[in-house]
Amino acid sequence: MYAIVEISGKQYKVQEGDIVFVDRLETAEEGSEVTFDKVLFINKDGKISIGEDTVKGAKVKATVVGHGKAKKVVVYKYKAKKNERKIRGHRQPYTKIQIQKITTTATRAKKTEETESKEVSEESKK
Repeated sequence: MYAIVEISGKQYKVQEGDIVFVDRLETAEEGSEVTFDKVLFINKDGKISIGEDTVKGAKVKATVVGHGKAKKVVVYKYKAKKNERKIRGHRQPYTKIQIQKITTTATRAKKTEETESKEVSEESKK
């Protein structure tokens, strides 16, 4: 079972037990539990649930493992024959989270099964 979740404006494919590095979550402390409800897609044993905007009733629970900074990215600007050189560095802050559980409501999964069976029966009539 996996899901595609929107966290801080970016989309991540997650499974239970995965460790994911996301943009810094300022409100989360180490060891705390975080819930994400912007689930865009769920694949549960081949049964796919896709929401119009998000999948209703679906949530992803994660635990904050820690905070940190990524490796430094060096930006070097240079203009030839002008004696102009600039060196800048940037370290992107991140939050390391571990996915604990992906939950969804059973009614949504049943609806997708019913719509799939209706689509198959309509195709067979044609």
